Amino acid sequence: MLAALGFITVLVMLVLIMTKKASPLVALIVVPMITGIIACAFIVTDPEAAPGVVDFVANFKGLGGMITGADGIGSVAATGVMFIFSILFFGILTDAGTFRPIIRKILNVVGTDPIKICIGSALLAMIVHLDGSGAVTFLICIPPLVPLYDAVGMKRTTLATVVALAAGTMNTLPWGGPTIRAHTALAAMEGTEATVTEFFLPTLPAILVGLVCVFAIAILLGSLEKKRLGAVALTGKTYVEPELTEEEKKLARPHLFWVNILLIIAAIVSLLFSGFAPAVVFMAYYVLATLINYPKVSDSKARVDAHAKDCLMMCSVLFAAGCFTGIMTGTGMITEMANALVSVIPNSLGEFFPLIVGIIGMPASLLFDPDSFYYGVLPVLAQTAEGFGVLAADVGRAAFLGQMTVGFPVSPLTASTFLLVGLSGVDLGEHQKKTIPFAWIVSLVMVFVAILIGAIQI
Repeated sequence: MLAALGFITVLVMLVLIMTKKASPLVALIVVPMITGIIACAFIVTDPEAAPGVVDFVANFKGLGGMITGADGIGSVAATGVMFIFSILFFGILTDAGTFRPIIRKILNVVGTDPIKICIGSALLAMIVHLDGSGAVTFLICIPPLVPLYDAVGMKRTTLATVVALAAGTMNTLPWGGPTIRAHTALAAMEGTEATVTEFFLPTLPAILVGLVCVFAIAILLGSLEKKRLGAVALTGKTYVEPELTEEEKKLARPHLFWVNILLIIAAIVSLLFSGFAPAVVFMAYYVLATLINYPKVSDSKARVDAHAKDCLMMCSVLFAAGCFTGIMTGTGMITEMANALVSVIPNSLGEFFPLIVGIIGMPASLLFDPDSFYYGVLPVLAQTAEGFGVLAADVGRAAFLGQMTVGFPVSPLTASTFLLVGLSGVDLGEHQKKTIPFAWIVSLVMVFVAILIGAIQI
């Protein structure tokens, strides 16, 4: 019953969000709360002391702890702090006019050709995501690119899709979270001494093909944007900086341009190499940015007020996602969903187990957070596969070519998804509808190439 409730929760939530019948904020709170209350009637309260005994009242009282605990809001609290101060940091730099000259220079390089802009966006995201952090990638890539897309007239959903695909494919690197989790889970199960690099290396050619696939999709999306905008409208078009309003002129700090650029560079370096959490980094650099650009207390308060709406919206959705994951994990629905998925695979398909895992890997990102999948679901899948004579490592490789790699920037279970859509200014449902098909294609391409070259054996 818990498995059925879990699938119903995810399905209803995704339908509500993607059809815009409910906002992500409402869907992420209401749906798991309702199914969580129902689940209280099926959770064995204390399996050791009283096997099979269900205490609905005790389970119901425990829902609050699930929502606010380490698997719920507690798991996203630090990210919420990062959201607030990153929005304020980049908001202040935007108000100061820091990005206007940058966009002008970028347009001089790529022109106004949407194809070149999409390719450049993908390349930038791939380079930045070498550190393996989706949050850092989106924080670095999205704010400077949004004005560029707006200036040309391109859709922000295109920006979100291209950056998501590039970052997701790069997330397969051996120091990325999913690959490390897959190797760790299987190593613990098998007692193997193989390193994560040895586990990853056979799939490298497939991942390179996946990156080529991302560039192909970027070209496709750029071509569609070019067709939509019209060649005539783009021919000879140059970036004409819009005339500033009186308020914008008052806020502009052109004399601090290079100071603000150094501030951005220092923030990026700190994010990548300082060892401090992103929340701490942005708290510090927000203070520096506001003291440098708007030292008067009244001006500083006004900048906070100006960006308060964005901060509130992003953080409220993030904490709602914490409510969702807390209930799904705490009630045991995620665990039961994993067991149900394994049980429905017939014995006749046992030898194709890695292929099956590879096919469902990307969509599984919508159902399972990375820890639940790699530490809970993957060992079950691997043990089942070994019963069919399939190597556990092949199942693991098939899994990380989609699950929370290409799939992480569309999953409602990761904070980075909300950071991406929030910074891009796009609707979560629109982003998912546009990006999920492309993400699945990239994942399938990598899986099939890995099978063809023998990195995954079936």
